[in-house]
Amino acid sequence: MLILKIVLILAGLGFTLFGYFILFKKKYHLINGFTEEYKAGIKDEFYARRVGKVELMLGIVLLSAGVLLTVFK
Repeated sequence: MLILKIVLILAGLGFTLFGYFILFKKKYHLINGFTEEYKAGIKDEFYARRVGKVELMLGIVLLSAGVLLTVFK
């Protein structure tokens, strides 16, 4: 159970940080292959914001689950 808590918290932190950097700091180079596809016109900034939102929300959920497991077990 300890390993699960550690994995949830670390994955949550990772996803939250990546989502924050992509969504708010506009570091789109963190998305694999986005800059090339953006220059080619395949993907737009809306796609990058959507990826940032998904990663941020997933990170918050995983981090919350890890903290709740730590507090209540």
